[in-house]
Amino acid sequence: MEAAGRLFFGSGLARVSMDDLARELGMSKKTIYRHFPDKRSLLAAVLDHQFAAVEHTLAAATEDAAGQPFAVRVQRFLIAAGGELGRIGAPQLAAGRGDTMLRQYVEQRVDAVVYQRIDELFREGHEQGLLPAPPELLSEITRGSLERLLMSELPRDLDWTAADLLRATVDTVLYGAIRPTGQGVDDERPRAVIPTARDDEQEVGP
Repeated sequence: MEAAGRLFFGSGLARVSMDDLARELGMSKKTIYRHFPDKRSLLAAVLDHQFAAVEHTLAAATEDAAGQPFAVRVQRFLIAAGGELGRIGAPQLAAGRGDTMLRQYVEQRVDAVVYQRIDELFREGHEQGLLPAPPELLSEITRGSLERLLMSELPRDLDWTAADLLRATVDTVLYGAIRPTGQGVDDERPRAVIPTARDDEQEVGP
């Protein structure tokens, strides 16, 4: 499984055959097939192993940030999540060609391991009055931003690390692109919310 993981995530799933894996391990394909009947079952086992590692990393990031300001907790979790998803190529696996069942599996694991925890964080922040915007809206924006970022060429074009880009993305999504001078990322004072049509209707009254 370790050898398969190196090949799958190094060369790309479609480019790796069972012959490649057999050569890497110095054994026959027949020996591999005794444990895994086909490439898909082997890949599923590798993904299980990888997502277990992702869960461990995110749990550690959550624990390390315990007791920190809400903004710091969200930022550290998303940076850790982005790093892990990028490391195993989860966005590419979920959106790319190949086995439909494996794509669905990756989507389900990413949702359970990452996005459900993000949803919980945003609901917590909203309940505490730290996030005036609806948590469902923030979740959708953050999901789209994270996946698009990991699929883009921005790290190369801007010469930024993934962590740098994720910090800027989280900061912009949660607090806006324009900030008064001297206001830091750890400042948790509620920000102004752009007025909506519903706000206008409530102000007019009967």
